[in-house]
Amino acid sequence: MATAKMVLVYGAGISGCGAAEELQRQGRQVLLYDDKERELAPGFDKEAFVHKGGRIVFGGINQLLPQVDLIVLSPGVPIDHAPVVAAQKCGVEVISEVELAYRNYPGKMAAITGTNGKTTTTSIVGAFFKTLPVKTAVGGNIGLALSKEARGLDKDSWLAAEISSFQLEGVKEFKPKIAVMLNLTPDHIERHHTLAAYAEAKKKIFARQDASDYTVLNYDDPEVRTWGKLTHGTLCYFSRKAVLENGIYMQDGNFIISWQGKKQVVCHKDEMLIFGGHNEENVLAAIACGFFAGVTLANMRQVLKTFKSLEHRIEYITTIKGVPYYNDSKATNTDSTVKALEAFPKGHIVLLAGGHDKMTDLQPMMELIREKTDVLILLGEAKARFNEAAIAAGVKNIVLVDSFQAAVDKAYELAHEPQVVLLSPACSSYDMFHNYPERGRVFKKMVLALPH
Repeated sequence: MATAKMVLVYGAGISGCGAAEELQRQGRQVLLYDDKERELAPGFDKEAFVHKGGRIVFGGINQLLPQVDLIVLSPGVPIDHAPVVAAQKCGVEVISEVELAYRNYPGKMAAITGTNGKTTTTSIVGAFFKTLPVKTAVGGNIGLALSKEARGLDKDSWLAAEISSFQLEGVKEFKPKIAVMLNLTPDHIERHHTLAAYAEAKKKIFARQDASDYTVLNYDDPEVRTWGKLTHGTLCYFSRKAVLENGIYMQDGNFIISWQGKKQVVCHKDEMLIFGGHNEENVLAAIACGFFAGVTLANMRQVLKTFKSLEHRIEYITTIKGVPYYNDSKATNTDSTVKALEAFPKGHIVLLAGGHDKMTDLQPMMELIREKTDVLILLGEAKARFNEAAIAAGVKNIVLVDSFQAAVDKAYELAHEPQVVLLSPACSSYDMFHNYPERGRVFKKMVLALPH
């Protein structure tokens, strides 16, 4: 990377602050910028950063552009944001924080993307990699900035990276050893404008791969399956539904690796603590990563037997008067909620849904809600539109509430054995909370405060 007169890190959240620290550690002149004044990421040492010559500026980016020749974008800053476009026209190179991490990382990477399941899959892959006799780390859209997590790793190391479409917008040289595409459903349309543009961002994860790399695609996703003809990497499909000659698949509940004429069983789904079809897909993709990275079957089996559901992802909270309560606050789109509903084959769900509306099509989800739920409790900005769609789909027992606490209280009042209470909003949280983790933590606190 050419020496820049100054690097401007655009966005002062976790990703931006991590990138700024790492760039400064490399001896670069760094300007940490955000459009509006905000609290800096927890753990960021502002005084040390400024003492070493770093600058922190809020607002007025146009005056700063002549001072920089590289901009590193945080995931929250779109590539088509007007100041970013203006910078590129002035000859300033613009890359994402993930691209920065890749350029500075000498080792091997498994990069995982998709609309849903990224965090769980990346976490399993990270646990697989820990069993290898090399340095490993997990980063990206999960936890700390990827450039910070990659620090101190060598050429033999493995990095498990969760990569979002936002992060892929600004990659150029990015070429992971293993690229995973889990699924594609409409999401982030407000950012990418069209589903086609969203898909194009996702495809960048394998765009620069060659035959020495591996492209892992979901055979059961009809759109993602067609991407196999686009990659120059060694193609590996995974499937819950089809037996694959070359790939990772399920048969009679077993997870099977079939590769170059050899078949091996990793484990049976009943040996695992996590459940649901969506998690079976996540495990299949993770097994592909583990296999191509050289993780032994025995180690993969041991990890899968002990791996627990992540926080806010169909997370079991407690059982009250025979009714289990689950926190799926991570379900910020309709497809995630569909997967959560499908994870309970017996149905009888008291579902809490609603929040900040992403304006996606509700019909497929509402048809499943009609089949699976005994009660639908709606809240937040989306409740009126959700209510109309639910009525149109023939959903019975719809309750509208005015607060999060009222939703929890109503679920407690109505739920009885053999029902389950599930928070799976199908919406982002911004109408009531800062983010989905805060929503999930508040839900758990309210549930645990209910009379047992």
